Parts: sequence; C-alpha cells; structure tokens
Amino acid sequence: MTPLRLGYLYGFGAYLIWGFFPLYLRLLRPAGPLEILAHRIVWSVVFVALLLAALRNVGFLRALLRRPWAVAGVVAAAALIAVNWGAYIYGVNSDRVVETALGYFINPLVVVLLGVTVLRERLRPAQWVALGIGASAVAVLTVDYGRLPWLALTLAFSFAGYGLVKKRLGLPPAEGLFVESAVLALPALGYLAWLTRRAESTFGHVSAGHTVLLVLAGAATAIPLLLFAGATNRLPLSGLGMIQYLAPILQLGCGVLIFHEPMPPARLAGFALVWLALIVFTADAVGKARQNRRTHPHPRDLEVPVAEMSAMPPLGRTESAASPRSSGGVGQGTA
Repeated sequence: MTPLRLGYLYGFGAYLIWGFFPLYLRLLRPAGPLEILAHRIVWSVVFVALLLAALRNVGFLRALLRRPWAVAGVVAAAALIAVNWGAYIYGVNSDRVVETALGYFINPLVVVLLGVTVLRERLRPAQWVALGIGASAVAVLTVDYGRLPWLALTLAFSFAGYGLVKKRLGLPPAEGLFVESAVLALPALGYLAWLTRRAESTFGHVSAGHTVLLVLAGAATAIPLLLFAGATNRLPLSGLGMIQYLAPILQLGCGVLIFHEPMPPARLAGFALVWLALIVFTADAVGKARQNRRTHPHPRDLEVPVAEMSAMPPLGRTESAASPRSSGGVGQGTA
C-alpha cells in the first residue's frame, strides 16, 4: 500500500471514530459528564504510559522539564483540552449532539479568527468572506436557539486555542497526550475519590460492561489521535482539509437520525450558512495549497500559517501540527 493510501486510511479511521463518538459516550450513562471526563483523563494516562513504555520512549520528560515555558504551555493546553472534552461530554449527554457538531463545523473559522487576532496574520479576501458568512450563521442560530449557541462556541474556541498552544509546543502526539493527561490526572483522581467516598461513583456499580467501557475511554481517546498523526505525516494539507468535515457530519447524523434531536427550518438555515462559509474557506485553502505546490517543490518544508490549518480533528484530540511536516491541523482534539 502506498503512503498516500495509507494516510487516507489512517485519516478516515480517525474521523470515523470521532464521528461516532457520541454513540460511545451515551453508553457510559448513568455516569455524569464530570465522572466520564475524569475517567477519560486517568485511563488516557495509563494507556499512553503503557504505549510509551513499550516503545521505550520516556526520556522526553527530562528534556521537557528543562524548558519552563514548555511546561507552562503544557498546563495551558491541558486546561483547554479539559474544557473541550468536558463541554463535549456534557453536550452529548444532555441531548445536544447537534450543537456539538456545529462547534466542530465552525472550528476552522475560529482558527482563522485566532490567526488574525492573536498572531496578526493577514487573510485573503475569500477568508474574510468565509468569516463574515460564519458570523451571520451564528446570528441566525442565536435567534433560533433564543440564546448564543454557547456550547458550540465553547467547543470551537477551546479547541482552536488548544491548537494554537500545541502549534507552539511542538510535542509529538503520544508524548503530548501523555503529558497533558498527566497534568490533569491528580484532580481527576481526586474527583473520582470524592465520588467514591460519597457513594456516588458508578464505576464498578452499574455492570461489568459499563466498567469496561469507562476503562476503555483512554484507548478511545488515544487511538484516533495516533491514527490522525499517521495521516498528517502522509497526506497533503488539502487532503486532510477535505476529509476533516467527516466527523461533524457523522455527529450531526447521530444527533438528528439516531437521537432524534430537532432540526427546525431556522436551525437548518444557520447550518447551511456555516456550510457555505466552509465551502468558500476550503476552496480557497485548496487553491492556495495547489499554488504552493507549483511554487515550492517540497511544501512540507513550509511553515503553514494558523489561518491555513483547517484540518483539525474534533473532540479535542490532536497534537500533530507541531511541525511543518505534520501541518494538517492546528493543535491536534478534540473529545
């Protein structure tokens, strides 16, 4: 199998897992969102620690601890991904899967916005048009919901901020996930101990299957991240940009077709505006990528601006845009 085909196989595998992740989270009921989040953090540490031990790759910790600013960045990234994961779990388990899908649809537009406001990047006219259409979509959805779609905005901004921090840190996928989860592990363990002391923990008290599913939350977090990392090392930016929307499309399908969440005409109109903005944005990004390939024979050696990095996985889970070689997305996940 060629590297390109293998890259697409990895990419589709990652986005399929993220797309159907709401179905997995629903199986974790009656555990509450915070308990699920805590288990996801703890078992992620265990899973990735075993993986790193098998690969005999533990020396990176010493090098990281010698970089105080990198440690501070890891703490910031951990806080942002915890917000993202927690908001996503809350959305799925409070019957708002459609709104969580909206968050990951608008995420690339928020990345562009951060590129302008934080990094002072200059946008092309088509990117400004996409941002304007996206803002109109948020206005329409605010009228439909009777409030700001705060859950979608929280998911989009927390993951875009996470991506921005991760782009600066430059940690490999497995190592990055391990360190971020380790930062969160102590408060997560404390919360689980508090639940156990109050006899409110569901772990080991619902069924054997439920307990196993909570334990597997760590693998369910790490495996799509590693698949995505494999994809970013083999696919061009335009390739990842085209398949990145698979996950929110599947999430939207889960919300409407499986969980039967409402999709009134005004909400559908808001989503249509979001999709229009993404069409404009993606077409411009693909055109720019083709232009870069014609101008530079080795585009992987270019530093890709944040505003170009639209191929970002959902559910707060990716680290792979840390280097120009893996510039398939900012931050790298989601949930």
